[in-house]
Amino acid sequence: MKTASTCFAMPPSSSGMTPPFQDPASPDSIPQPAANADSGANGVLTMVETQLFHHLGHRPGGFRGVVQRLAAEVDRICRMSDRIQMSGNIAHWQQTLVSHRVSKCLIYYKLGSAQGRIELHSSLSAIVYRHVAPTGSHLGFQGRYALLEDFMQTFYIEVLNAFRREQELPATYTPRTRLELAEYMAFSEQYAKRRINTRGRQSQQLIVLRAQAFSRRQPAETSVDMGLVGEGAKTEEAEAHARSSVVQQVREKLTAEAADPGDGVMRDRIIKRLIQYFRSQDQADCVDYLVLKLKDCSASEIDDILGLSARERDYLQQRFKYHVEKFAQQHEWELVHQWLGANLDTRLGLTLEEWDNFLASLPQDFQRFVALKQAQPNDAALTDEAIAQTLGWTLKKVQRNWTKLLKLAWNYRNQNSGSTTD
Repeated sequence: MKTASTCFAMPPSSSGMTPPFQDPASPDSIPQPAANADSGANGVLTMVETQLFHHLGHRPGGFRGVVQRLAAEVDRICRMSDRIQMSGNIAHWQQTLVSHRVSKCLIYYKLGSAQGRIELHSSLSAIVYRHVAPTGSHLGFQGRYALLEDFMQTFYIEVLNAFRREQELPATYTPRTRLELAEYMAFSEQYAKRRINTRGRQSQQLIVLRAQAFSRRQPAETSVDMGLVGEGAKTEEAEAHARSSVVQQVREKLTAEAADPGDGVMRDRIIKRLIQYFRSQDQADCVDYLVLKLKDCSASEIDDILGLSARERDYLQQRFKYHVEKFAQQHEWELVHQWLGANLDTRLGLTLEEWDNFLASLPQDFQRFVALKQAQPNDAALTDEAIAQTLGWTLKKVQRNWTKLLKLAWNYRNQNSGSTTD
């Protein structure tokens, strides 16, 4: 797929040897300094410094500033969150939030400046791809892509200004070291995904609201009589209209761009992730099957190319279906449901009436579960572990029931769409 521009409002990181790096581990594997409810900012500062140094093995440029900023953010969340203050276990939340913030920073540190920008840009672009064009527009891939690039560059400027403001940094501050860049990119992702309350007790990601506002500022599309484009003019007035440059361009494009790529960015991203998932599950034959299906190969052609009997193909199809469903409902459910327009922001693809009926059909603990998951993106302290503690479930049960809930919503949505088309 075509790679989007990833120009950030910052200079490239300084060159030098890449410091040793270990993948972020679970909090239990990281040395944790003693913490208690009264440890305050100093205790949080020590936790952040301990975890960062544990993974990096040394103190790279900008280390102290990054530690202080991450610690200040965690301390601020713990002091301002009523849920944390009433939990009676502030130290636990401090450790959880420190681990979360540090691991996010380390992910981008490991990727480095160039790859980190590409991954961040790709992730954020996928979120707003559907929203940057005006409602009802019929832009092809190139037109939508151009709007996407314009919007993202504007958004990156907003993020840098927000970072300076929230961290109380000078207006001229620019992240320069590898660690500072990683901190800034982690902040960019978090800032973009902040939940903003909207009308009707709903909430939406900040970057989506910005993209929607951007799309409303775009000029209206030129109205074109498609009958004239296809058949030609029959009156003098119509003939004059048909000679206009807009109509001529549309007529030329009807054959040149008969197939609109539409959601190419999201589609390619999902295919890439699905192939990575297959390989992680040692399902190389599923990768081969997917590639052949994307080429519209018939069943007999797939049998010939892969050397399968009819029975072996049936078995492969069953495994393929199983892993695709697991991928869509567990491993990458957010990405897939976003592509389908069926994430939590859009009530899992259900209309408001269907959503209310669906929720009413769920047991009370599941209804409460849904409410907590909806609140989760807007509350850094509301992790899956916190949800498990609130509901009296294990973490594994939270994950299992979320998959079950997605399947129920998936079936409910498909049944309703089927009943409306019959």
